[in-house]
Amino acid sequence: MQAKKRYLTLLSAGTCLALLLYLGGVQLRAARAPRRAAPPGSSRHGPGAERPWPRFPDALRPFAPGPEGGGGARVSPRQRRDASAGLYRGRRCRMESCFDFALCQKNGFKVYVYPQQKGEKIAESYQNVLAAIEGSRFYTSDPSQACLFVLSLDTLDRDQLSPQYVHNLRSKVQSLHLWNNGRNHLIFNLYSGTWPDYTEDVGFDIGQAMLAKASISTENFRPNFDVSIPLFSKDHPRTGGEKGFLRFNTIPPLRKYMLVFKGKRYLTGIGSDTRNALYHVHNGEDVVLLTTCKHGKDWQKHKDSRCDRDNTEYEKYDYREMLHNATFCLVPRGRRLGSFRFLEALQAACVPVMLSNGWELPFSEVIDWKQAAVIGDERLLLQIPSTIRSIHQDKILALRQQTQFLWEAYFSSVEKIVLTTLEIIQDRIFKHISRNSLIWNKHPGGLFVLPQYSSYLGDFPYYYANLGLKPLPTFTAVIHAVTPLVSQSQPVLKLLVAVAKSQYCAQIIVLWNCDKPLPAKHRWPATSVPVIVIEGESKVMSSRFLPYDNIVTDAVLSLDEDTVLSTTEVDFAFTVWQSFPERIVGYPARSHFWDNTKERWGYTSKWTNDYSMVLTGAAIYHKYYHYLYTHYLPASLKNMVDQLANCEDILMNFLVSAVTKLPPIKVTQKKQYKETMMGQTSRASRWADPDHFAQRQSCMNTFASWFGYMPLIHSQMRLDPVLFKDQVSILRKKYRDIERL
Repeated sequence: MQAKKRYLTLLSAGTCLALLLYLGGVQLRAARAPRRAAPPGSSRHGPGAERPWPRFPDALRPFAPGPEGGGGARVSPRQRRDASAGLYRGRRCRMESCFDFALCQKNGFKVYVYPQQKGEKIAESYQNVLAAIEGSRFYTSDPSQACLFVLSLDTLDRDQLSPQYVHNLRSKVQSLHLWNNGRNHLIFNLYSGTWPDYTEDVGFDIGQAMLAKASISTENFRPNFDVSIPLFSKDHPRTGGEKGFLRFNTIPPLRKYMLVFKGKRYLTGIGSDTRNALYHVHNGEDVVLLTTCKHGKDWQKHKDSRCDRDNTEYEKYDYREMLHNATFCLVPRGRRLGSFRFLEALQAACVPVMLSNGWELPFSEVIDWKQAAVIGDERLLLQIPSTIRSIHQDKILALRQQTQFLWEAYFSSVEKIVLTTLEIIQDRIFKHISRNSLIWNKHPGGLFVLPQYSSYLGDFPYYYANLGLKPLPTFTAVIHAVTPLVSQSQPVLKLLVAVAKSQYCAQIIVLWNCDKPLPAKHRWPATSVPVIVIEGESKVMSSRFLPYDNIVTDAVLSLDEDTVLSTTEVDFAFTVWQSFPERIVGYPARSHFWDNTKERWGYTSKWTNDYSMVLTGAAIYHKYYHYLYTHYLPASLKNMVDQLANCEDILMNFLVSAVTKLPPIKVTQKKQYKETMMGQTSRASRWADPDHFAQRQSCMNTFASWFGYMPLIHSQMRLDPVLFKDQVSILRKKYRDIERL
């Protein structure tokens, strides 16, 4: 009986297997059989033909309405990909396959901008982009020295309905003799595609060129090749830009509103789903999400039942007031993935809550956005309020502070956006000295930390606390000499002896910028530390800030030849600097002010209750600033300093304050400094020039124009030794000699 059951089971299994093989063979033969083209007017699904999946006449309609004007067919994802095929023929491009590194090995990272062609109009935004490149240290006018090429043809707005759209761009680009299928080219773009689908097609074949593109999707973004940039308006400043709005830290860091948004609501087309659903989250109290239908030419044709109510609510709130009084700002996608709300939220210290699935966030290659934003999901909109309410106050404060750093470091101007793009590309080319994540995401940021100086963070003055380090306990004195040595009683020799007696002095460098020959060795006084005399090759003023290899200490004591300082003053100033290694610490202070009558910046040397500069005639700072002065600042500013033989100390103060966002530090007042120096000045000294003061006024405004803002910061702080002028015995005071001056 059991044998019979086993027999029937095997028979059934065999029958099923044979049936499956038969059916599979029929389908396989049908798939392999060549199909003939159907005759015109005939159906491809005749009797016996294999039918595809049926199309039901009552299929569910999509939630979003059709395109404006009606009649527009819905575009499938495949059709969208095919539409942008021209843009992404180089989809697999990476630096290793579509970039010629050999062009960058000889002359370094140099960028060439094509000359503007006659008759070609360039929008103001793209002019700002090109001006930022041409004003940078990367620019070269010689294409044979270039590593990277940028078109002068305006590629920012590639929306065919835009008045800024450049026609026939395909043929114009192909006619460029250096195009080379886009190899080593960078294309900037803010807008691409048009109604109704807003694809990412820029309208011409970019070949092997890199894209610096706003609103780029992760699907089309080519990692470590393209650069995602933010969407910025035509009013975005070219240089400088406004500071962030976080003036002080409030504890707890909560504002009037928890979450806000105010913007357009698209009734039809792409980008409408998320904004159409915001009313579900709006509560009119601490979550205020406002939308309006009132935009576009024919919005009334498509208005829905909520439009009138939404428009009324929309008009009740002032956008700026909401922005400055909100803890979180919703940044939903618009027609494209990017939105102006992103930069607006960053500047306002309003933590961005991103709702734009698939958007490659700006500079995501180097910026850790989790430290400054909340990355949401459009499909989980209803969970956003509970999610942000669960964030701890300490975390909220850290997020807000990071928004301010990122805004001021990379986004406050077109120039910073462009330079960040170029620095990212440079890091890819020279990987062995590229910046790490800490540099990009911590003050002062990647634009001011030049990896060519050093690949070790401990060589920069900004990371000692992070690394648990301290600067070296000695300094190098650099004395700038411009007058011949004719007497053993000259101030420069007295200064040299006083500095050499400092317990912190490692060596003294005398920079001989005098037209007379170098004095004989026996003319210099004997000291306990090495004295190195360097004859300036060009004998220009900026040479005092060259990054000399002879400087082996972290600290530099910069001195004019006619400075009068005691050993005690030198020791105290260096002790103070060790606690503030990223700032200028010194004695002679000056200040700036805004002259309303002349509508320009003014310079004053009067004794006042505040200051914004410490002159480098008697100041200590980190040696990295020599490198930054030489390699970061443009040649135009340094040439101006050299031609005037003036203002180099002002320019150094501008630079350090721009980097640190902090004022210098003045140490114990020495009221006789200016008078003593002026009284002992030789006829050749620049202080005796009657035009000296007027030149410094002019320098202030030229420097402020290049930086795009006034980086100098006023301070009312002066650091004195403990027990300074206290009513105690002089023997108890460490720096007692300072009081006897």
